[in-house]
Amino acid sequence: MEKTPLMLSLRLAKEFCNASTPFRLEVAFSFSGEHRNAVLFGPSGSGKTLTMQGIAGLMRPDAGYVRIQGRTLFDSDARVCLPPQQRNIGYMFQDYALFPHLTVLQNVAFSHRGLSVRLVSRAEKERAMALLERFGIAHLAGHFPAELSGGQKQRAALARSCNAEPSLLLLDEPFSALDPLLRERLRHELLDILREMDIPAVFITHDPEDVDIFAGELVLYKDGRARHIEDYAAVRPDYPTAIACLRALQEAARSHADE
Repeated sequence: MEKTPLMLSLRLAKEFCNASTPFRLEVAFSFSGEHRNAVLFGPSGSGKTLTMQGIAGLMRPDAGYVRIQGRTLFDSDARVCLPPQQRNIGYMFQDYALFPHLTVLQNVAFSHRGLSVRLVSRAEKERAMALLERFGIAHLAGHFPAELSGGQKQRAALARSCNAEPSLLLLDEPFSALDPLLRERLRHELLDILREMDIPAVFITHDPEDVDIFAGELVLYKDGRARHIEDYAAVRPDYPTAIACLRALQEAARSHADE
């Protein structure tokens, strides 16, 4: 069966003049659909999370546009700015952002119930339970987030993000809170789940191993600017390690910016 490609085109400009350290985000890139996943990679504070927030509608850019699968979500010239709930985008936050007062089942049902999440209908419960089964944590449906391990919280947050059947899933450092052995296992599990559920995804990471596994398209960030590497997999074999490859790409991007 043909899988849904990642088709994302954006240009974002946003200036933060009132911050203690003024910052300007000015990025533009386009994913044509050749790959299903993309990675935003670069140092902290370089604009990766701001870009994700702009895509999801959690931050309104000063200028630019965001188009996903041919659908315009934001266009400053055309005065289009869809609210987050109309963008059909799943967003998995770095800390998972599970509601501590809700059970796992209620958290997963949140995308359909909103503020009335405690009143879960039978159909919604069955849908949420089916997702929890798929993620291997159905036995934890009645537990609260404080009772879960790091890996279980990740799966619950991912199930919640997928419950709305998003056209795109955004994941902000999904493995940063996990120990190395669990991180290694869950990387491959997540990749399999995304393929099975046919959801394209964009990741933020600081880990070169994440880049190796998830990057079809790669965007390198530095100081609010971005350089698009259209086919990371084609470049990677030229280097012995992911770190060596990323260093070379970052150096090339730096040299290009200085020209």
